Amino acid sequence: MDRAIEELFGVALGLAKPWQVVKVTFSPPDRQLDLWLDFAAGSRFACSECGQLCGVKDTRPRHWRHLNFFQHKTYLHARQPRVDCPEHGVRTVEVPWARPGVGFTRLFEAMVLVMAQNGMTPRQVGRVIGEWDTLIWRILQHHVQAARQEADFSEVRAVGVDETSRSRGQNYLSVFVDLEQSRVVYATEGREATTVKAFRQDLETHAGQAEQVHSVCMDMSAAYQAGFRDSFPNAEVTFDPYHLVKLLNDAVDKVRRLEVVSHPELKKTRYVWLKNDWNRTEEQESIFEELRSSKLATVRATHIKSVFQDLFALEDPAEAEPALKQWYFWATHSRIPQIIKAARTIKQHWAGVLRWFYSRLSNGVLEAINGLIQSAKRKARGFRSTEYLITMVYLIASKLDFKLPECFSGAHTK
Repeated sequence: MDRAIEELFGVALGLAKPWQVVKVTFSPPDRQLDLWLDFAAGSRFACSECGQLCGVKDTRPRHWRHLNFFQHKTYLHARQPRVDCPEHGVRTVEVPWARPGVGFTRLFEAMVLVMAQNGMTPRQVGRVIGEWDTLIWRILQHHVQAARQEADFSEVRAVGVDETSRSRGQNYLSVFVDLEQSRVVYATEGREATTVKAFRQDLETHAGQAEQVHSVCMDMSAAYQAGFRDSFPNAEVTFDPYHLVKLLNDAVDKVRRLEVVSHPELKKTRYVWLKNDWNRTEEQESIFEELRSSKLATVRATHIKSVFQDLFALEDPAEAEPALKQWYFWATHSRIPQIIKAARTIKQHWAGVLRWFYSRLSNGVLEAINGLIQSAKRKARGFRSTEYLITMVYLIASKLDFKLPECFSGAHTK
């Protein structure tokens, strides 16, 4: 009966000769299952350098954490052999169930990866499996780095870039996205022109070509613009409509904050003016309707912002520039300093604003990815290092191929 159990576990582990399960013990008080693996005397193993079959020189005992057996921790124990290769000398044999030098089986690491990819923080994963989160991070970082080494960026043609922060007001990341494949291709600390140069180097490391990147979508960051001019000379810039409207929203809010001093009816109405017609609450819509016919500067600024936003509904690119020029004249003659300043900023970026009507590119994908990043940050209550945050960005938004074992093939791995 014992031999039948051992053979059953051998099949479950997918062991191939000469490896076999030789002993199984189960300790209910310790809630632990232990499996001893071994090989027959006279077995020969391949040299890790040349693959030549060699005799065993000696062994040393090792153990590996495996997938839980129901709620019980499971460990594999084996004598890891060393062979004496005639050509390369003594070499340690790699066991098929674990990476070299790692105390976990491949299946255990795959489980950790899948749990983290599907919404669990490393701390939560650690609690579930009974390991420190620093160890979980090491597993995640190894697999993310290994998968990125195999990533192919040869088809990257259109790129979006935006910034996100590790914590409030500090430690900014630049995130570069392949807009056609909706995947993060590069993330790095900082938001300077040098980050674009670093992106180009990484792109070319993964079979990409800077010359074939024909479009880039971004906010109006001077650093990003300079970086793309230098590193991606063939890329035509589209300024993301979301950031253009945000510029005007900021101007509207500044107008309201100045005007509320003399017009108390504007108190606690910030989102009445920042929201769109379709997403105001009933109370906000009621306030808006009550004040929309007034001569308040906040109301006029909001109308100017709304008309600018409506320009992006134009379908014919030929209509865009005349309409934009008409809007610009209106905005710069509004006698609202904050709106005039925002309009002039838009004028300074005229070509990239108009480019949208031809490229139709936006950083909507980046905004969605940023939502995932912010959600991960909230769940984790922040990340101890920028390196950890970058690892998580790649894990959840890069569509990397982690080459997990077949038993995890139905999981979210790309």
